[in-house]
Amino acid sequence: MAANALTPAQQHLLKLFSYNDSDEYALEIQEVLTRYFQERLDKEADRLWDEGILDQKRLDELRNEDLHKSRNGQVGA
Repeated sequence: MAANALTPAQQHLLKLFSYNDSDEYALEIQEVLTRYFQERLDKEADRLWDEGILDQKRLDELRNEDLHKSRNGQVGA
């Protein structure tokens, strides 16, 4: 696998962690990021629901679908 350069977001996170390397700080950053992305996910799910793209029938279908496989059967693609 070829080495990839760090994205600007990854570089910024590394700078954040360089100021304080305690486990407590790492957990705090993780919690903040988790809340942020959960809020974004909730907003997007609400939008899809309001627009009729997502409904209970589709949620039931997704419950039984292996989301780790792509449409062509490859894992992680």
